[in-house]
This record gives sequence, C-alpha cells and structure tokens, in this order.
Amino acid sequence: MMLARVGSIALAGALLLLAGPAAAQPAASGCTSAPTAQGTQTLRCERAITIVAESGAKFELSDRNRDGQVDSVELSNKALLLEVPKKPGRTRFDVITPQAIAAVRGTKWTVDAEGGKTSVFVVDGRVSVARPGGRGSVVLGAGDGVDVETTGDLIVKRWPPARVSALMARLGQ
Repeated sequence: MMLARVGSIALAGALLLLAGPAAAQPAASGCTSAPTAQGTQTLRCERAITIVAESGAKFELSDRNRDGQVDSVELSNKALLLEVPKKPGRTRFDVITPQAIAAVRGTKWTVDAEGGKTSVFVVDGRVSVARPGGRGSVVLGAGDGVDVETTGDLIVKRWPPARVSALMARLGQ
C-alpha cells in the first residue's frame, strides 16, 4: 500500500481524489477530464485509457511502476466504468477496493464499491478479480459479474439485464 502511495506522489506530485463533479488535476496524471451526462466525469488518459466516474465517486489514480502513466485506481466509493485497450507489452491495469482487486490487460468493465461490498461486471473482454492477500480469485468474461464481500465464496454470475442497465445508467451509459 505504501508503495502505491509513493507511486502516486511520484505521478507529478498529484494525488487525484474525486468527489462529485471534480475540479481534478488530470493533466498532472497524464489525463484530460470532462464532465458528462448525469454529473459523471470522464478521464481520458495516455495509452487510450478511459475512466468514467459516477457522480460522487471517490478514487485515486496511481502510477505504480513510476513511468508517468496511470496503471491503477484505488476506488473507495461508488462506481467506475473503465476501458483499457489491449496493447502488446502493456502491464496490467488494476482497480483496488477494500474488498477486491480487479486486474486486466485490455477490456471494458465496471467496478462498484458500496458499503462492505465490491461488484465487478465485464462489458467486454476478461477481468481477473481477487481478494486482497490472495484469499480467492475468479476470472470474468463478457456479461459476467461477481459480488465480493469480506467473507464468502466468489461466485461468477451472468448479470440480469435490469442490473446491468441500472449500473450503466449511473455511469451515464
């Protein structure tokens, strides 16, 4: 955790914490920012990474490998829609919540951290979801989701259209 924080500080000395329509410092993180539908915020980062944040989402961008590029997000509240194109030689991109780590090399997916649960849904591609400390993991494909709590099994399910639509609406999609 400390290493991630050090990487964040190295990212041009800027920590990006969003709460609602943010007046963020995306340029310092290699990202540009624009408010979008329903109060969401869209960040477009180098390497064609796109992050749509639900209104009120709280998250922090990180540069773990200190190459000046965003390669992870620490999400503490609400939902993000992420699109990370697959490119040769790219390291994985992680979304870290208190309950889960969702990791990809290229895909489009959502992560929703609410209360004591993190929900991950894959729009396109594949996402590995694990509990911190290696206490179980699953791989999701397009249309799959998982709800991660501090205890219990990680069960991959096809999410019903109503659940997907409700989450995507929160993200202005």
